[in-house]
Amino acid sequence: MTNVSRRQLLLGGGAILGASMMPTLVRQAVAQEAEGIARPGHVIRAGTNENPYGPSRVALQAIADSIKLSNKYGGGQRRELVQLVADINGVPVDHVSLATGSGEILKTGGLIASWDNGSIVCADPTYHDLVRYAGRVGSNIIRVPVKHDMHCDLDAMASAIRDDTVMVYLVNPNNPTPTLMLYDELRGFVLEMAKDRMVFIDEAYFEYVENPAYGSMIDLVAEGHKNIIISRTASKIHGLAGLRVGFGFAHPEHVQKLNELKTGAGNHLGVAAAYASYQDMDFQNYTRRKNKESMAIVEDMFDDLGVRYVKSETNFTFFETGIPVQEVNAALLEHGIMSGRPFPPFETWSRISMQTPEEMRYYVQTFKQLFGNRIMDAAA
Repeated sequence: MTNVSRRQLLLGGGAILGASMMPTLVRQAVAQEAEGIARPGHVIRAGTNENPYGPSRVALQAIADSIKLSNKYGGGQRRELVQLVADINGVPVDHVSLATGSGEILKTGGLIASWDNGSIVCADPTYHDLVRYAGRVGSNIIRVPVKHDMHCDLDAMASAIRDDTVMVYLVNPNNPTPTLMLYDELRGFVLEMAKDRMVFIDEAYFEYVENPAYGSMIDLVAEGHKNIIISRTASKIHGLAGLRVGFGFAHPEHVQKLNELKTGAGNHLGVAAAYASYQDMDFQNYTRRKNKESMAIVEDMFDDLGVRYVKSETNFTFFETGIPVQEVNAALLEHGIMSGRPFPPFETWSRISMQTPEEMRYYVQTFKQLFGNRIMDAAA
């Protein structure tokens, strides 16, 4: 048996432990090593949909080269970055807004929608930044439950449109349910909805999807359709969540509105890192490959336990435990794993973000030890 070092004990879970807790922790660590996977000396962040591999080496070099500019205002290569992203996505440069994370585009879009004191239609559950912000500044949010298979119900969303509906908000792939709205079906829906109101599509996880039937709506922006806004982010596959770089794609009139209302200005480090990372396809391909490896590990656990889950092409998944998620999260955190917050009304579903394969093997081992028998007994 491998010896458990004092450093492992003190770092595990990231907490300062009293002497009275040491025997318990020793027993836990020894038991876990006996299973073959030791508890890491850090908290596993399986609740925040971050890229565990980023930033890439070229992005890190760009950050290092830009540190000397940190005394200066502005964002350095902003024009070059906007031009690069426009070229990658096949849109004119005046159709792109650079922001401090896609969250700024989402909130600004929510602010624009709230001006008319109308309603916004969205799926439920879905990512909250736009609708939460819009609701706080006066919009009425119409939440349309996802279908039994967790897919967004476009027919029901269309039926929920009211005379005062000023925006339809879509997240594709959705979050926390990592379901896809496929290109052919979504394109017609977007074009129909955009005749009389804004349609906002959040594509934060676009780069992870490999399904050939899926596609971005950015071609509609390139074609000149006016009432469509798309947001993207460098926080996910590029691993730049802490540097806050995001983009909005829209008709130039809406880009101008976004730029006028934004409160952030970007920074040298984030802009330089994004400019490097968007050209580093090797890193993006590596991230996708390792993400699929981690996803296969947890999906094998789902199949072993016989639990219901949503097949994912993002860097997170969503599965039914049958146990209140707050109880699941509290137990996992005691073992150094942070998992996704509750997503009402799915109080017994858990969202987990993919970390490295080694970390996800530890997650699987721990989850099975804590809940495996309980879940299988309930299913029997």
